[in-house]
Amino acid sequence: MTRGPVPSDRIFALVVGIERYAAGSGWDLPGPARDALRFRDWLLARGVPDSHIQLHLAPLPGTAPDVPFHPADHDSLRRAFVKDIPERGDQALWVWWGGHGVLDADDDTRLYTADATLKDRRNIHVESALARLRSDVSRGHGVQMWVVDACRTFDEAHHFPESLPTERFPTGARVAAHEQTLMFAAGRGQRAGNDPERRLGLFSDIVLGELADDALPDPLPLFDAVKTRMNALREAGLTDQGPGLRLEAPGHRELIGWGRAARPRPAEPPAARVITALMAYPLMNDRDERQVLVGELPAAVVARMPRHPMPRTDVIGIFRALRATPDGLWKLYAAVTLLDVDPARASELKAAIEDFLSDPDPGM
Repeated sequence: MTRGPVPSDRIFALVVGIERYAAGSGWDLPGPARDALRFRDWLLARGVPDSHIQLHLAPLPGTAPDVPFHPADHDSLRRAFVKDIPERGDQALWVWWGGHGVLDADDDTRLYTADATLKDRRNIHVESALARLRSDVSRGHGVQMWVVDACRTFDEAHHFPESLPTERFPTGARVAAHEQTLMFAAGRGQRAGNDPERRLGLFSDIVLGELADDALPDPLPLFDAVKTRMNALREAGLTDQGPGLRLEAPGHRELIGWGRAARPRPAEPPAARVITALMAYPLMNDRDERQVLVGELPAAVVARMPRHPMPRTDVIGIFRALRATPDGLWKLYAAVTLLDVDPARASELKAAIEDFLSDPDPGM
């Protein structure tokens, strides 16, 4: 696919970075807000007017930027897709989104909004938003470029207490006049890697490193460059995610890397990795400190939880009891990190829990 350049002042961008969710600290995700601001800076440097960039952020406490931004709750983002974007007459649209996501039972991608809770997982239905923006309700935006850095793990693997909301966007009549390109950080069923220490998304950082001078680049060369760098990280064992691209234009449809990339099973099963991450905490080897930890856990769970004098066996029992309850492992994470604030151990424990929850056959 080739097309002529789009003038910078004919581009509109919806830029979203969500690090904090109403679901609680277990959902904290350092990085997306910073990545969103880096992308905004890139657009500004390419001549896109600041008034053409609609920034929606939910930063972690103490990290709010000194630039104005809109909230990233469901109502605000729904309004962006239903009203703000379609009413503009720009030639091209960028959508940049970083945050948590999931793949629903129909294999559609859902992106959680900042007001998502465990019982009301408010979200944006990506395929529905795309359908709206390629219908006749969108007055412009003949060229649309999406970059989504979010997990696409299977919803049922997380064992949430309630199902996803079913809302979809209204659409107009179908037209064959839009070019839509989507670049996803992860394949079907995969997690998207995040570096909490540097506060960045792995995929976002690579995309930002490959963006050149064109304010709306040719998607295929960009994706090839991103895929090459991510494949190098996969071969080095630093990630197992594989990016995907979907390009639709009049008379043309192309899917690249859209399914789940094949990967070897990890040397350590997901459940065992959680136990290893827990045992890395010194408190787990002390009976009295483990008892303090148990005191921080939900009373209804610990009341019937078997205990054992051997540290590892006791930790396995704690893990099994908490994994059987909704959000139990995140309650365990919160209790452990309350008693020991070491960031490296917390990062590994969080990653291990996320792997366990996203794996259809986690073991133990």
